[in-house]
Amino acid sequence: MKFPIKKILGLLLGLGALCVFPFCEFSGLSPAGHISLGIFVFAAVFWITEPIPIYVTSLAVIFCQVLLLSDQSIFLDAITRLSGGEYDAPKYQDFYGTLAHPILILFLGGFSLAKAAEKYSLDRNLTRILLKPFGTSPTRVALGVMLVTGILSAFMSNTATTAMMMTVALPIVAKVPASDPFRRLVALSIPVGANIGGIATPIGTPPNAVAIAALAKQGTVVPFSTWMMIATPLVVVALLISWWGMCRMFKPQLERFELNIEGQFKTSPRAIGLYIVFALTVGLWVTEKMHHIPSAVVAFLPMVFLPALGILDKQDIRSHAWEVLWLVAGGISLGISLRNTGLAEWMISLVSWDAFSPFMLILLFALVGFAVGNLISHTVSATILVPIAIAMLAPEVGEGPAAMIIPIAVIGIIVSFAMILPISTPPNAIALSTGLIETKDLAKAGWLVGIVGIILTLLFGLFIWPILL
Repeated sequence: MKFPIKKILGLLLGLGALCVFPFCEFSGLSPAGHISLGIFVFAAVFWITEPIPIYVTSLAVIFCQVLLLSDQSIFLDAITRLSGGEYDAPKYQDFYGTLAHPILILFLGGFSLAKAAEKYSLDRNLTRILLKPFGTSPTRVALGVMLVTGILSAFMSNTATTAMMMTVALPIVAKVPASDPFRRLVALSIPVGANIGGIATPIGTPPNAVAIAALAKQGTVVPFSTWMMIATPLVVVALLISWWGMCRMFKPQLERFELNIEGQFKTSPRAIGLYIVFALTVGLWVTEKMHHIPSAVVAFLPMVFLPALGILDKQDIRSHAWEVLWLVAGGISLGISLRNTGLAEWMISLVSWDAFSPFMLILLFALVGFAVGNLISHTVSATILVPIAIAMLAPEVGEGPAAMIIPIAVIGIIVSFAMILPISTPPNAIALSTGLIETKDLAKAGWLVGIVGIILTLLFGLFIWPILL
């Protein structure tokens, strides 16, 4: 079997980093941080070059962290001794626990709804209703998918929105020839819509909440309406430009797309049960801010009641994309070691932030946030960067709430535009799991969205938000 040179290089570089970095001596980095750096580079290289499947890389990351960094590490005594007896090793259950992280439970809830919707033709009916206003132009259909996803994602989990919208998109592309880029355009429109749409409200995506909470600790309160006022126009413009660019990257071969999805809502007892569970689940997700029940808890509703009512059987459950859960768990697990070993702070400390002007500081933090957000969880990226950004920028940006809101909002928002890799954000992983796109397609769209997001967010931060605030 022929093995591409890229994969051979990736294999050697990744394993080399894993074996060499623990024995290097980087000033200011703890012994555990050196091991974590080796795992981090190993993961990044393997995720990018794919010498083994990316979900297997994620499992290897968890295994390496348990074996090398946890309280069951084979090097625990040596790490503790080299750290002066001050190494607080994470419990090995913390790393294994990422395989049952709330975000993965949310995935399973979405998978359950998606499978049941497909089984009882709810997806086809939703497709007919939601996309009919967008006509027969393939590019307009893609715009409709992106906008509907963006609107839903502003008020509910990006992951749940993506899982639900995939049930709408799959019937659309099922009858399109596999060679037509329209298939990829539609499949990519969903994660793009979810990632960008979530920026619009404080509850749309966790990085927003991280930024708002950090500002509140500094005495700067950002009301729900204020965040929407500054973020929604940015979201609308970013969605439209991203759609325009993607339509040229993945130009449909079809000149006309007739959305002729026939059928009607089924009225059997099990179908009605699905409608009730579906509506209740989505309703609770959308109104999470009102009842404060976490979306991952709500996700147990379809997981429990759909099989209990006979709507799903064990064969349906076996068909879930379990490898996607492993993929996401690896990214979450990597974030644990970055925080606990001090590696994240050390990486940021490599830059002499005090040598830059306030604008350059904001730009650098934004670029670092975009880079880190492509490799680990957006939430983890924001959690690491926003407090450091506040500490660095507070003495530099001037007086008044607006002076602090703008740079922190810029940094928190740009993290959400990071979506080059499958592990960058759960919607990417879900889109990849459909088989309609490849990693290279995701990377092309991710670079477009990232460049658009960085430029627009900085422009809005410099010229629009000072007027609104």
